Amino acid sequence: MKKLKRIPSKGMIAGVIAGFADYFVLEVTMLRILFVFFVLVTGFFPGVFAYLLAIVIMPIEEAIVHEHKEEPAKAA
Repeated sequence: MKKLKRIPSKGMIAGVIAGFADYFVLEVTMLRILFVFFVLVTGFFPGVFAYLLAIVIMPIEEAIVHEHKEEPAKAA
């Protein structure tokens, strides 16, 4: 099951919009434009407050780290 998480590596500020785009399978650019439009139409406070609240509430997506095992050098 898919979970809503922030993706800082794909985000411009904290990865909140990138997390929503990934969760709802939408283009991140489209959501960013909609968010800016929302902030401009409703005023600065509600949109920015919601974004800051999402930064605090949403968990951060953990990066997948692939371990590379090196074989020890053979003594000649």
